[in-house]
Amino acid sequence: MDPLLAWAQSNRPAIIGFIRDLVECESPSDQSQQPFFDLFASHIADIADCEIQRGVLLCHFRTGASAASRRILALGHSDTVWPVGTLARMPFREDAERLCGPGVLDMKAGLAFFVFAIRALHHLGIAVPHRALLQINPDEETGSRESRAVTEANARQSAAVLVLEPGTGLEGRAKTARKGIGLYKLQVRGVASHSGVDFEKGASAVIELARQIDRIAAFTDVARGITVNPGVISGGTRSNVIAAEAQTEIDVRVPTLAAAQELDRRFRSLTPFHPLCSLHLSGGLNRPPMERTPGVVALFEQARGFAREFGVDLAESSTGGGSDGNFTAALGIPTLDGLGAVGEGAHADHESILVNRIADRVALLAKLISGLAV
Repeated sequence: MDPLLAWAQSNRPAIIGFIRDLVECESPSDQSQQPFFDLFASHIADIADCEIQRGVLLCHFRTGASAASRRILALGHSDTVWPVGTLARMPFREDAERLCGPGVLDMKAGLAFFVFAIRALHHLGIAVPHRALLQINPDEETGSRESRAVTEANARQSAAVLVLEPGTGLEGRAKTARKGIGLYKLQVRGVASHSGVDFEKGASAVIELARQIDRIAAFTDVARGITVNPGVISGGTRSNVIAAEAQTEIDVRVPTLAAAQELDRRFRSLTPFHPLCSLHLSGGLNRPPMERTPGVVALFEQARGFAREFGVDLAESSTGGGSDGNFTAALGIPTLDGLGAVGEGAHADHESILVNRIADRVALLAKLISGLAV
């Protein structure tokens, strides 16, 4: 058996114990992440030096590599979608097949896997030619608005980026492409009037918005991977008042930067149907697409080769969801996503990971940390 895989299998109880500690430290996005950061840093004090930069936890692992060597950046996040108190109704649970609990898949297990991958290399005396930095962001679930600048700065100084988000499906496929994500807000201003006395003097913002939504929905092109969803609408004050204001919030997903730019032009070319109405558009692309570039493919092929060494057929996938890997890939840094846990139910009550896939994921990360050609 591959020595890294054997080590991970024999240390699975310790890995599970660390995952449990992380899951039972509740860390929703709207709460301070400091307790989680303190817990995490205390667990790795023997193998890493930790610091907080602009609210982000940076873990500099002692790999033995020289200061002049190239660096691998691993990306994760501590925040979850689960509010404080979720553990009371959805406690951490372990059985023969799965670990369950809020945040176990997305993505606390992935963070634990990276730590134990480093530990495996230490214990087996395997040389690591690269420096290794693990960055844990506090706000990924809410758009990474504060952490994005730190992510991009660290990516620019790294040769490759490994993203510890969960793999796709129960096969644990790596992610070599992610759609870009945008949010637009369209506000319509009309002219208010009494719907019974002065109907013809008004210009309904609600009716204008309805016509604009119909136009916007037609921007969707499923065959090209472009989706546009006006998901929230509001407007008007009373049924007997011609509405003076209405608005919609629109989620967009695009596979390429070129598609994002094309879609943005279409949004900004919208004009009102009614001459007395005006349109006010805000927002745009939040996360650029992670495109399947030659650099991404080369990184995946290395990972696939390492996985074969212990009998795992690693496949690739694309997804409509985003991660912090979108930012690093858009900078042209080779990025491989979906290297965390294998399971299902992210953001759902049945969130869980497969116990029998813990060891091979830890071993794969260890091989990537020590063997990447970058």
